[in-house]
Amino acid sequence: MRWLLVLAACVGGSGCFTTGYLVQAAGGQYELLHLARPLAVAQRDPSVPPRVRALLSKVPAIKRFGQLNGLEPTDNYGRYADLHRPAAVWVVQGCQSLAFEPRRWSFPIVGSVPYLGWFAEDRARAFARELAAQEPNLDVTVRTASAYSTLGWFRDPVLSTMIPEGPEAFGALANVILHESVHATVYVKDQSAFDESLASFIADELTWLLVVGRSGLDSAEARAWIAGEERGARFVEELHQAFEELDAIYRSRRSDDEKRALKEARLTTLQATLGLRRRYNNADLAGYRTYDTGRPAFARLRRACGGLPKFLEAVRTLKETDFASAQQPQFDEVVDALAARECPGK
Repeated sequence: MRWLLVLAACVGGSGCFTTGYLVQAAGGQYELLHLARPLAVAQRDPSVPPRVRALLSKVPAIKRFGQLNGLEPTDNYGRYADLHRPAAVWVVQGCQSLAFEPRRWSFPIVGSVPYLGWFAEDRARAFARELAAQEPNLDVTVRTASAYSTLGWFRDPVLSTMIPEGPEAFGALANVILHESVHATVYVKDQSAFDESLASFIADELTWLLVVGRSGLDSAEARAWIAGEERGARFVEELHQAFEELDAIYRSRRSDDEKRALKEARLTTLQATLGLRRRYNNADLAGYRTYDTGRPAFARLRRACGGLPKFLEAVRTLKETDFASAQQPQFDEVVDALAARECPGK
């Protein structure tokens, strides 16, 4: 995630939509930085659980692994902050109720973003209620995020929210560090789906290599990571099917009442199939598309380039003008053109 760069952009810019948002973002970031301690200090602290101390000792190796595979060296993740809460931030997203057109907010430097993050859950949910009341044609959702990237504006620490329970903890921690490190390496303004999907693709590829290389394919860590990836793939496939079916309904010539009825039926089925505690809406489905688009095209580019280091060299050459429009939801043609230009005959 990169929403917090909005704060730095707005400090020197104008037109920010509320002072309250900036105040909570500044206060939340200050608190986080105040809590952060050097990894070495946290590793010696007996109040930090032994499993967390052991995982923190692996962070430098995770960063080095990313750098060996082409990620930009940074000063991030040299400290640790225990947040004493279940999420780093709560993220609010909106989307048209009968079209997959996400609500966006525009800021200097970063351009437009399809989500806003809040450090307190009650503030996020209050803003979501306000947004839904002000724009009744929007579906609005609130989700949690375990980490975010400030793209070098601050030295991002390892957060307690990045370390889950269970044998999958090492893989999960590595995946978040690698994902956010991709953001520090490649960032295309006004292309959220590309930026987030690229980070997910590279982080997943590197995490697989790291987990299996560290402990072997039959280890508890590797089995837990593989099982989690399989669950995630099934989950994403169900979301993808629901998205495609609903998108066809919204684009059809049916009346709005018919579209709403079909939407409610499809979302009810999705909730039952996935065992969700709440019914998803268009904002949830549009959010999934931000993080999981273009994987086949990225895989083709990786093959064309002969590996991730050259792959990263290629994507770092991308410019805003390589995309047909801002916030382009599909970018396979951009990635395929990049492969032909930067990795021909590899």
